[in-house]
Amino acid sequence: MTDTLIAILSIFIGILGANLLSVLKKKYAMGFTGNTIAGIFGSIFFIKTFGRLGFDPITIMKSGEVNYILFAVNIMVSLIGGAIGLMLTKLIVNKLNKKR
Repeated sequence: MTDTLIAILSIFIGILGANLLSVLKKKYAMGFTGNTIAGIFGSIFFIKTFGRLGFDPITIMKSGEVNYILFAVNIMVSLIGGAIGLMLTKLIVNKLNKKR
């Protein structure tokens, strides 16, 4: 597995997290496309922010083989990041659409 493949998997897991949240909690649903975009940005933001703690794709592959513990942490952060990205996006959309 390469660094790039791990990064792409992280993004797909973020998309999954956002779409899974929209299925479980209908109030956060923004349609498939909106959920997907929010999941992508949420996942990337969380991995870039918290990946500095040592579970970014480069650190996962540092020894030449996959460190599965760091990979699992990366996947969990991506999943949670996608869901939180959707929640924040929905909050912003609701604030902007609020009637004055």
